[in-house]
Amino acid sequence: MRHMISDWVTVRVDDLSFGVLDYGDIPIETADWTNGLVAVMCDGAVICTGIHTGNVLVRVALHPFAPSDAGDGWEETAEVSVHSRRGLLRVESYEDGAVEDLPLLSTAGPGWYRLRVHARGRSINPDGVQETPVEHYLLAVWPAPPSDGSPLQ
Repeated sequence: MRHMISDWVTVRVDDLSFGVLDYGDIPIETADWTNGLVAVMCDGAVICTGIHTGNVLVRVALHPFAPSDAGDGWEETAEVSVHSRRGLLRVESYEDGAVEDLPLLSTAGPGWYRLRVHARGRSINPDGVQETPVEHYLLAVWPAPPSDGSPLQ
């Protein structure tokens, strides 16, 4: 697999978040809310937004291995290990389902991935409704074994 980056795509947000979900599953009872930006679950993760409801812009960068560039111009960054039991890890809106304009994240099939989330704009309209996107998220993903502290199945 070669490096690939998507266009910016509008993603619907509900209840202060959108998902990086494996076949639409939301095992929310397993979520680890420690870092405030990404809540890792036994499969997939929840990306925590500033807005309560509305739209954000998301771009995906798929890598064959860890990128050396952490990315400039971002207000927040968090990196976590994410598991995909089915190998169908996608960006998803709780209301609209899988965001078809963004690629499949689990490029190597079922297993473990690193997810680096870059965010900006989360403080512009906290807990508000924002139909015109003011928040941006870059999701960098690559296959990698779990790091210390990753939840196990």
